[in-house]
Amino acid sequence: MNEKSRVSSNPHIRAGATTQTIMLAVILALLPTTAVGIYNFGKHALFLVIVCVLSAVIAELCFCLIVKKKITVSDGSAALTGLLLGLNLPPRAPLWMGALGAVFAIVVVKMLFGGLGQNFMNPALGGRCFLMLSFTRIMTDFTTDTYSGATPLALVKAGEKTDIYKMVMGTTAGTIGETSMIAIVAGACLLLLLGVIDLRIPGTYIATLVVFLLLFSGRGADYDYIAGNLAGGGLMLGAFFMATDYVTRPITKKGQYLYGILLGILTGIFRVFGQSSEGVSYAIVLGNLCVPLIEKITWPKPFGKGGERA
Repeated sequence: MNEKSRVSSNPHIRAGATTQTIMLAVILALLPTTAVGIYNFGKHALFLVIVCVLSAVIAELCFCLIVKKKITVSDGSAALTGLLLGLNLPPRAPLWMGALGAVFAIVVVKMLFGGLGQNFMNPALGGRCFLMLSFTRIMTDFTTDTYSGATPLALVKAGEKTDIYKMVMGTTAGTIGETSMIAIVAGACLLLLLGVIDLRIPGTYIATLVVFLLLFSGRGADYDYIAGNLAGGGLMLGAFFMATDYVTRPITKKGQYLYGILLGILTGIFRVFGQSSEGVSYAIVLGNLCVPLIEKITWPKPFGKGGERA
């Protein structure tokens, strides 16, 4: 008998992808921007990323052992959380800060809420926001041996000219993983080709931000300003690698479009009207909190109860 025709409990046809393969694919897709960040900022950036990954894995392992829960570090989600957190940190952040942020992301944001699939916000961004609120000065200091002064996005917000080419290639100040737009997009293309993500959320997110900037920035169709906002900061990293997180994004297709629009509006508000030139992390975290409501208003009604026949 054909395996796909066998009667059994649902789901009747299993997908080939597993949590482990998906996490591995995302980690591989992040290698280009990780490599650029390490090349750009030096060995301390490498050590910081390694510390974040190891701390996240060890934190999850210890938590599972303490509460006598099935050990889940082999699924790769803890390693991915640590990697994403490391890429969202300033290149000169102390190693202990990376370890603290990783432990907070895993224990508080993820494991205390039931582990993978139960966390209410992206753990890596939860850890980053925790560090940002606790150690603001360090988290906003992007000075290195190579770069000093404000980030390109801060210069764009101040109305100054900046080199868009450098922002695209990654030879600018910023967090370890946000500087190279081309490396991030290359990794995103891999995920798109593998079918791990699609363009519903990132496409809607980026398009909404562009429209918001055109309407409310007061600069109209200023190419340098728009391009600087797209290439600078954590927009591309957040849009393709964190807003698309399976656990904290809406399930429904309509909900994903609405979610992307919400993220674009929130990021625009933070960048145009806020004090900081960034806003992606807070936008995604706030968007995560709105996901239950988004799913409630976009969930299709069953046929016979107001829904349409498929």
